[in-house]
Amino acid sequence: MRSYLKKCLVIFMAGVLFAGTVSCGNKKNEIVNLAENEKEDKKVVNLFGPMEKSNPDVDNIARSAHDLTVMMAEEKLGLTVEYWTYTAENYQDKTYDDVTLARARSDMDDMYLLNPDTIQILGSEGKLADLSCLKIASNLRDVVKVSNTVDGKLVAIPQEIVVYGLFVNRDMFDQYELELPDTPEEFLECCRVFKENGIETPVGANRWWLENFVLSQAYADLYNGGNTKEEIAALNSGEAKYSDYMREGFEFVKTLIDLGYVDAKKAYVYEAIEGEGPDFLAQKTPIVMAYWGAANSETAYGKPDFHLQVIGFPTHRGQMPVVSMSGYGVCVNAEHLEDTLAVLDIMLSDEALQIYTETNRVISPSKNVEVECIDALKPINDLVNDGVFVLGSNAGMKLEQWGNTCLVVRELLNGASVEECLEEMDRLQGETIAD
Repeated sequence: MRSYLKKCLVIFMAGVLFAGTVSCGNKKNEIVNLAENEKEDKKVVNLFGPMEKSNPDVDNIARSAHDLTVMMAEEKLGLTVEYWTYTAENYQDKTYDDVTLARARSDMDDMYLLNPDTIQILGSEGKLADLSCLKIASNLRDVVKVSNTVDGKLVAIPQEIVVYGLFVNRDMFDQYELELPDTPEEFLECCRVFKENGIETPVGANRWWLENFVLSQAYADLYNGGNTKEEIAALNSGEAKYSDYMREGFEFVKTLIDLGYVDAKKAYVYEAIEGEGPDFLAQKTPIVMAYWGAANSETAYGKPDFHLQVIGFPTHRGQMPVVSMSGYGVCVNAEHLEDTLAVLDIMLSDEALQIYTETNRVISPSKNVEVECIDALKPINDLVNDGVFVLGSNAGMKLEQWGNTCLVVRELLNGASVEECLEEMDRLQGETIAD
């Protein structure tokens, strides 16, 4: 798989469940089934993920929230959920997604924690069970169903909806009498004012999240114009081209680079939050991109020394959050299929999701579960609740969006032209259709 996923779980799932993952490896590049020696008299469900079951003495909110839901299932069903983990001791030069794909294709585990592109790949290969039989299925928000349905089957369900937005220092906007931007033109004007007042880099960027500018502008109409299914069908067939949708977004990012509002050299190598985060917290740059949970975490942006506000990305339709979907997938040939589905039925019940959502203060996949968010997140929360957003990942699109757009934006950072980026998206589309 692609190299961008070596850090994917740190940035895409940070503060959720996919936190702290790096590329690791088995020196022999072999897939080892650690579960094959389980005792016959032990009723288990095998979960492969990027982390071990948390130590109860460790103060880690995200991991504790997940573990609480697992414990509920274990206690009610009288079984054990065994964690088989992606670690440096087992894998070398393989991304989490590389390993997950290999294990799932070999039916080595019962269930997996999956990123959007692996959901799409494994779903299309028929390796994931249809989860529409679970009780949660009837309570799911539409965005979850749309994102994780492949060939008519609901193949993955998350414990939270991951939302990306712009984190802004409202004090710096007020200092220069600037309104928070709704459109690309307004955003560029804010950057101009900041730059002219001595702020060297108005937008703190990293090598993972600039694609949100492209995705939000490209698909603002597709997801909010009332013709979503037809437009996606045209893209999947090749009748429409991705270059027709993505030009404005790539041109916008190119403008940010050319005008010095984004430092392309730094963004090309910066890791998410680790790179641009210190300058944002030090109030040297007024704007960064991040996921919902970063506003809740004390280790990210949860306690800045300024008025933090999280808004959507600028589009001609106004501010637009970007939603990306992860989820639990179950091996269609799972050894413990019935028990695995029973575990998920409890972990994804409204009772369990209420605990998870209250602990992590996130958006639940269930329409029945809501938690009051912090003030900084209310603008973006209101947009999502009103159905105003674009999907950064959609299993119904044959061409995987999140990772491919990220890679092409990285080429833009490295000096590629907008036309070259658009040609690459169309080439990828052609390859996907040919397959």
